[in-house]
Amino acid sequence: MKSINIVAKHAEFSKQWHPHQIAVVDNMQVLLAKLKDEFVWHAHDNEDELFQVIKGTLYMQFRDRTEVVKEGEIIVVPKGVEHNPMTKNGEVVHVLLFEKLTTAHTGKVQDEKTQTEYPKI
Repeated sequence: MKSINIVAKHAEFSKQWHPHQIAVVDNMQVLLAKLKDEFVWHAHDNEDELFQVIKGTLYMQFRDRTEVVKEGEIIVVPKGVEHNPMTKNGEVVHVLLFEKLTTAHTGKVQDEKTQTEYPKI
């Protein structure tokens, strides 16, 4: 049991759209990621997903609207809801994600950005 410095952990990697696991809480994982530009439309049939913006501004696209999530804010995407996170103007946004260990990165969608393993840092 040691404290985890989120800013320092974000500094350990540069790859975008590739989450890194920093902790496990019961059957949930805590991930850090750097996001830039647009991801891929997808949904998670059986898992909710929480995004906390550590640095920058995240635009969470839903089919009927876009929610703006600023530094220090969170957004929870309920299971089954199609979404597509994105950033604007080339900004690299740092996020913390909290989700079940069973959550597939892009749900049932396979894309060049899809990751199947998250490095532990």
